[in-house]
Amino acid sequence: MLRIVVCVSGGGTNLQAIIDGIAQRTIANTQIVRVISNNKKAYALERAKKAGIEAVCVSPRDYETRERFNEAFVQEIDQAVPDLIVLAGFLVVIPPQLIRRYENRIINIHPSLIPSFCGTGYYGLKVHEAALARGVRITGATVHFVDEGTDTGPIIMQQAVAVLEGDTPETLQKRVMEEAEWVILPKSLNLIANGRVTVADGQVRIAE
Repeated sequence: MLRIVVCVSGGGTNLQAIIDGIAQRTIANTQIVRVISNNKKAYALERAKKAGIEAVCVSPRDYETRERFNEAFVQEIDQAVPDLIVLAGFLVVIPPQLIRRYENRIINIHPSLIPSFCGTGYYGLKVHEAALARGVRITGATVHFVDEGTDTGPIIMQQAVAVLEGDTPETLQKRVMEEAEWVILPKSLNLIANGRVTVADGQVRIAE
């Protein structure tokens, strides 16, 4: 059984996709053991509670320094004894010590086709605003392992989504979530849970 901790800052739609995937058995051998948010008002915490999943908030605002927050955050992760950490819209810089401790055991969902519209400053609607400003015809989402860079870890899965005439950042965000994020995050988790994903030389290998 793959024990996962899901970290999320907002509404938790990707968290819900995971909860639904586990319930519908499209994600096999997986259990969410804890949901962690940095935002006390995040609806993701309510989603977790409704599903009977332990949910906690660890907010930087409750600590005098970033170092103290990082220590508390890492402690909450470690206490859950996860096999995998899932960043599902988590707008917090992950402490380097956590990345090293859980090497190739942290994944992130990003709302673009990496390496486009990623890195520092690209998150949420900002990604879709940038895609529309550039005039791209195709965007999408990427699931990748987390390393000490920003959106630079090995790519597990990507899904393309068309940009349509008249799109706004909001309509594009919704389509990317529905057609890509909520599809490839559960698929990636199922592959990992079934032992089909390995990392070698900085690239992901998926066994048939």
